[in-house]
Amino acid sequence: MTKLLSVEAVSWSVDQQVILNNISFDVSRGDIIGIIGPNGAGKTSLLKCLLNQYKNWQGSIKLKNKALTQYKPHELAQTFALVVQNAPPIFDLKVYDVVRMGLLPYKALFARDNDADKKNIMLALAKVGLASSEAKYFNTLSGGEQQRVLIAKALVQKAKILVLDEPTNHLDIFYQHQILQLVKALNITVIMTIHDLNLAAHYCNRLLLLDKGNLVCDNSVDQVLKPELLTNVFGLPCYRDDAKHCGVPRVYFYPASDVSTVIPSALNSALSNNRQGESS
Repeated sequence: MTKLLSVEAVSWSVDQQVILNNISFDVSRGDIIGIIGPNGAGKTSLLKCLLNQYKNWQGSIKLKNKALTQYKPHELAQTFALVVQNAPPIFDLKVYDVVRMGLLPYKALFARDNDADKKNIMLALAKVGLASSEAKYFNTLSGGEQQRVLIAKALVQKAKILVLDEPTNHLDIFYQHQILQLVKALNITVIMTIHDLNLAAHYCNRLLLLDKGNLVCDNSVDQVLKPELLTNVFGLPCYRDDAKHCGVPRVYFYPASDVSTVIPSALNSALSNNRQGESS
């Protein structure tokens, strides 16, 4: 697959506290990458470095073999589209107008929309199932609908890489799957942070596991969601079930007090060895 993004030895610190430490990975066209890890692992900070929102990171990030820092802001906006978990208040804007904001990287100031622009906006709304909601006010929509509007904006933006920061965090189960099904169906490159490991397993083809600013593992879902690995990172016993009904692994975490009743003996032994190593 064609390489879009190359990240080499990226580090970022704040007041001498290391937030990201020597992170390296590549992003190929069509990847759906889930960035997972505990709170404070550096997931959102990594996204912000990829979007060049921080200016003092070290290392190298190349977009199509050209340094990220050599791109102008409007050029980056033509490549990256960001969907955040809590959309900032967009006062008195209708759905159509929010989606229209995706045209901004391509428009001169005060330029009028042409018929092709209007058609693209309506096509994007149709693709996310909101064609009949163009005249509604954004702030009156549900959380799932707001996420779909922002994804429609990204489609109008013609982004090559869709970046999502915890897109399902405040949604119920139905909307979590609805949003991620939609994202997967877009057939574009996706990089997202996500807390729910089972959602990540279902919708991502690759996972980056971060812990304390370090990249612990970059691999397929099957290789990253290893119980021993997840136990070490999250600090809880983990059990994996290769669920036949959905074709992807499912992981479950338990309090350490329950480990003898729910965790296989081999993993129980590994947990004991890990605790002994930590105390030595």
